[in-house]
Amino acid sequence: MAGCKEHIMKKTILLSLLILTATEIYGVINNYAKWTKTELILCNGLVRRTIQLPSLRGNFLTVFYKPMAGNYDPISDTCSDFQFEVDDIIYSGRSKWKLADIKVITDNHNGSGASVTIKSQDKKVELTLKFLMYPNSPAIRKSLVVKNLTDKSVRLESVDVEKFEVPEYYPVTYSWVYTDYGRRRHIGPYDGNKQDALIIVHDMNREQGMVLGNEATGVMKHTSAFYETQDICLGLTHKNSLFPFRKWIDKGQRFETPQVFTMVYNHQKTPDEILNVAIPDFVRKYMGIRLSELKDKPTFVYNTWEPFYKNINEKLVMELAKAAADAGMKEFVIDDGWQDSYGDWGIDMKKFPNGLKPVFDYIKSLGMKPGLWVSIGSASPDSKVYKSHPDWFVIDKNGKPTSLHAPHDTEKFTACFGTGWYDYIKSILLKLSVDYGLEYFKLDFALVTSAYTYDHTQSGCYSANHPGHKDHNESLYTNYERLWQLFDELHTAKPELFIDCTFETMGGTQLIDYALLKHAEGDWLSNFEGAVGEKTDIRIRNMAWWRSPAISSTSLVIGNPQMQDKDWEMHIKSIAGALPIMLGDPRKLSETDLKKYRGYSDWLHQMESKYSIMSYRQDLPGYGEPMEGMWDGFQRINTESKNGGIIGIFRHGALETKRLVSVNYLDPEKTYDVKTISGNVVCTVTGKDLCKKGFSVNLEELYSGELYEISVKQ
Repeated sequence: MAGCKEHIMKKTILLSLLILTATEIYGVINNYAKWTKTELILCNGLVRRTIQLPSLRGNFLTVFYKPMAGNYDPISDTCSDFQFEVDDIIYSGRSKWKLADIKVITDNHNGSGASVTIKSQDKKVELTLKFLMYPNSPAIRKSLVVKNLTDKSVRLESVDVEKFEVPEYYPVTYSWVYTDYGRRRHIGPYDGNKQDALIIVHDMNREQGMVLGNEATGVMKHTSAFYETQDICLGLTHKNSLFPFRKWIDKGQRFETPQVFTMVYNHQKTPDEILNVAIPDFVRKYMGIRLSELKDKPTFVYNTWEPFYKNINEKLVMELAKAAADAGMKEFVIDDGWQDSYGDWGIDMKKFPNGLKPVFDYIKSLGMKPGLWVSIGSASPDSKVYKSHPDWFVIDKNGKPTSLHAPHDTEKFTACFGTGWYDYIKSILLKLSVDYGLEYFKLDFALVTSAYTYDHTQSGCYSANHPGHKDHNESLYTNYERLWQLFDELHTAKPELFIDCTFETMGGTQLIDYALLKHAEGDWLSNFEGAVGEKTDIRIRNMAWWRSPAISSTSLVIGNPQMQDKDWEMHIKSIAGALPIMLGDPRKLSETDLKKYRGYSDWLHQMESKYSIMSYRQDLPGYGEPMEGMWDGFQRINTESKNGGIIGIFRHGALETKRLVSVNYLDPEKTYDVKTISGNVVCTVTGKDLCKKGFSVNLEELYSGELYEISVKQ
């Protein structure tokens, strides 16, 4: 017995020594990060990235970044990894650094990795680099934390969170740069803009490439490929840009940049598979977007804006609500015109003599969720808030209050979120959402810069006295970040609140990005006015195709299809590829049409219940951007359960009346029914045959389309 105990004790000591040795060699080991004194290795079985730590030569360099299998050579063997400026001094991975600390980090979305803290040779800057990887995803997510070690405030600018050099000639010559949400091809040097939340650099010859995802906000994001030098940069705008990023960091304080993500891939003739699978999977599962947090996603929304604009009142809204409910709408949003003034946000008692609470209660009694439009950063010069606090408002370059939304607009001024306006507007929105029971906010109008003004000096705030920013450049970033903070606090108070932050608030025509997705559920992307019939439908489908699948399609709020249009059924079919939303006057619909509307609504709601279609959207194989004279389509297949989903197929002026339609991402071994909306079975085939052979669709009308359900055969 004593011998047995002695044997167990020896094994315990040996195991302890092995653990101690492993810890000395690699530090703490987790799933995705390990390190020695000289290198950090990030690996999750799909991709591997090796970083040279500054222990020997003083540099912090990415020396290896490739998929685990196959060849990959778009980037150099030694890359700068990052670069930024502090008081005009350039710091990069090629500068001299001293290693201070390295440890395991995680996030709330199954991310795991390491943070590395290094100090500059001049002892002015401490930098922490955070790397995260995720299960079954090629994404590596990264941010920088810059700490000021000096005795004064310093200016942080021109931040490249990622910086990769590329070998001469080949990557630049043979790569397509897929810009504008990965949808537009460009060859040669490219300097990205506010629309470039996602860029893909794809080498057609070698069938390999890199995804560049930028989680910075609005006009503050910067992504470039081969632009000023032969490198790839990803981060915040540089100090020579139209909307320059700047952050003043006080003594001993830190600033953390927005995150960015990259994916390297190979063995892909085109980046389509990455765009349709790897990217939306990462965004949906790991980015932490608000839409993924909602238990119940919207499936059919009504908004009052067109054709009524501001001419609304209690009687009209009640009538519209009843008709919208009869049509099967699930959310009812009252747009501009309910308020007594911009800024005070009291109720116009002439229009709503009983207030809004009874209206909201009536909307709820009809089985719909009530919503409301508010301009989140605007106030009339005649409003009480402006007269009491003129110091809360944006000052232009001439020292005068202005409207960033429209510089010559005398009806309203723009508030600065670096002032007491933040707490003021927060209290109003909380009252509306919590006390009145609102479940949907449409928050509108420019906050940083206008979607309609091209003078870049007409942006941000030039005040030198606002506590939230020290100068104009810093105000650009401050106003965005305070906006997101406000959204987060509203969600804390009401977790299921749907916030629709419009493109006008974002500061760019039809602009949406990952920063918005992490703090708001949707983005009113468009005001398609003046066009009817197929002209509206092609715009809807084009917009949905353009922004997805890089952006979650249910966040794409595409206006303004009207319910009473002659071809309203095509509006619904087209917008089923994004967030279904309708405007117009439902009172003009016949009982027959109202019944048909409810049929579509019930079908969409059923599809969401069965397949969670509002979390998915992919390109329909073989069908590209919606265009005149062509066929186009989409699919919304649940790629995790593989139990089915929906597809939409459209003939838009094409000569041929019949096409084959194939469906990807189903289980090849399972058998599926393809059904019409009415439930008629078109065909019964395996997932493999749906992918390889497809099924035939016949559309006789020149401008027409159909929706189908794909379901596992019971």
